[in-house]
Amino acid sequence: MTKPPRHRLVPTNVAALAVGVSEATIRKWVSRGKITRYGAPNCRSAFDIDELTQIALRRSPRPSGLPR
Repeated sequence: MTKPPRHRLVPTNVAALAVGVSEATIRKWVSRGKITRYGAPNCRSAFDIDELTQIALRRSPRPSGLPR
């Protein structure tokens, strides 16, 4: 039997640093459904580092003149 994938979770402040945005932006992304929040209600939020990596790669600055 295959085990379900495990999420490597980090707190909000680390998530914000990983993507290069503020903690408020991370919370805004959660409310808009752009990113998944893990953790029970009324508990500290945690975020999957792999999901954050994908977002950071999409947000990485590109040399001017190149299409996204």
